[in-house]
Amino acid sequence: MSREYRNIAIIAHVDHGKTTLVDYLLKSGDNFDERIGLEERAMDSNAQEQERGITIYSKNTGIIYKGNKINIVDTPGHADFGSEVERVLRTVDSVCLVVDAYEGPMPQTKFVLKKSLELGLHPIIVINKMDKPTARADWVIDQLFDLFVQLWATDEQLEHLNQPIYAIARDWLAWTDENPERKDITPLLDFVMEKVEHATNDASAPLKMQIANLGYDNFLWRLGIGRIYEWTIKIGQEVVITANDWTKRKAKITEILTNEWLEKVKAKEAYAGDIITIAGIADIYVGETIAQDETVKAMPPITIDEPTLKMEFLVNNSPFAWREGKFVTSRQIRDRLEKEMETNVWLKVDFSSWDNFEVAGRWELHLSVLIETMRREGFELQVWAPVVIMHQENGKKMEPIENVTISVPAWVEWTVIAELGKRKGMMSNMIEDNGIVNLEFSVPTRGLLGFKSLFTTLTKWEGLLSSSFDKFEEYKGPIEKRDVGSMISMENGKTMAYSLFNLQDRWTIFVKPATEIYEGMILGESNKGQDLSVNATKNKKLTNVRASGTDEALKLTPPKLMSLEEAIDYISGDEYVEITPETIRLRKKYLTETERKRNKKG
Repeated sequence: MSREYRNIAIIAHVDHGKTTLVDYLLKSGDNFDERIGLEERAMDSNAQEQERGITIYSKNTGIIYKGNKINIVDTPGHADFGSEVERVLRTVDSVCLVVDAYEGPMPQTKFVLKKSLELGLHPIIVINKMDKPTARADWVIDQLFDLFVQLWATDEQLEHLNQPIYAIARDWLAWTDENPERKDITPLLDFVMEKVEHATNDASAPLKMQIANLGYDNFLWRLGIGRIYEWTIKIGQEVVITANDWTKRKAKITEILTNEWLEKVKAKEAYAGDIITIAGIADIYVGETIAQDETVKAMPPITIDEPTLKMEFLVNNSPFAWREGKFVTSRQIRDRLEKEMETNVWLKVDFSSWDNFEVAGRWELHLSVLIETMRREGFELQVWAPVVIMHQENGKKMEPIENVTISVPAWVEWTVIAELGKRKGMMSNMIEDNGIVNLEFSVPTRGLLGFKSLFTTLTKWEGLLSSSFDKFEEYKGPIEKRDVGSMISMENGKTMAYSLFNLQDRWTIFVKPATEIYEGMILGESNKGQDLSVNATKNKKLTNVRASGTDEALKLTPPKLMSLEEAIDYISGDEYVEITPETIRLRKKYLTETERKRNKKG
């Protein structure tokens, strides 16, 4: 086979433009059919990815450029999915580090870059969004140099900092210092062909392939996605699989799929250096080595990060249960979670209880994406507040600590500092630049639960917050998740504008007028700092007397309608989020006042 293979992963912080860059790399391949075209952010094919504007799942694509194949892996930029990025890095020859021309390297850039350098990869630097009026490429390079040194990069890994690629991905432009006049996207592809070593294929070496990701197909069942390191793999071939515990088993390859643009194409065989998808091994798992025979030395297993948060998924038992959902029973929820575990390698589920399941995952976004997916599929359930999973080391209770970077207007920084201080946050850096204050903190993961929605309110949507896991430290002591109570309905019925008007002075309302409610449902926040039972179904009494100034139109403040993430962020330990395909409600675990008093601790 004369074709050469090069494999690169695109890594970046959220919203630095990597998915847009991949769009135009796809269009630049040999024989790309312009008639087919590509939608914007074509690699983000999942509905939630398109709506959220982020990449959730890493995806493989491949283009043919100058007769050779470049496999491109588009990776998530969000820290919640950092483990997925770490796995796919084992399949590539280099990474393309995309950095915003103004913002420079961010916390989530650091995590993925660190893993790349540890694997010995030589990152290609792309300074994107050079059309920004505030672009400062030289400053970004200086920041990257400091970061590379901090992460113990070798001299060879530092070399590419002297050869950055400048880009305006959305305009299909890239250029280098050596040839600044040539501006289309092909300078980046030429740089990849020149600087990235192509994979070797030793025809005398036995087959060796490692699985880095999983997929699922209704006809082919479980799929293994990975890179071939040696020789050739063929349909019908008998192979030996070495599991992560070093046990061996045999299987047969029934299907091979290769990536070409956005399609998976069936192939009779595939060659060393290519990233492919295989079928036929029903129990295949991440990190396992597929080899020609038992004499082939297996590759080191790929470790999967342990979950950091857990939530309880329960059958919906509210007064409005089973009205809107298609799948509502514990058996259906159990089956769906078992199916999710086929491909979602971070997920761990405790099935020991029949009607409630403890689901552990990486972070809040990881779990909320699963819940939202189930909701859209027609599931109805309720979930408990997320809880951080603690570790024990040398008899000490340890908890995860996150590195938090915040940018806020100068008028609000001390409020943010005070709030994080309450959550055991320790500030490590503070820099003010043109009225924007950049803050760095080390904060227990527990301290960030419930903080993000408060942060949005405090900064009036003008603040930026990003975080990434840093390390485990000794338990920091109790943290109060919130210092406000809930307004709880004491009646069944529909909310009345008159009642909501009288309640809105007590703080934030979560429901609109004419919303059907039940006793124990949460209608809003109470500024008293404790729970407050209210009647939101009472209407104004009508009389025949009309007086000037007493019958004015009610002016209701627009309610805060909770999204799924905001609802999960808000609830405390005695509250549930009720989730249906049509509605998201907040409720108390115990619906009546009598039950709550009976079960109150302390």
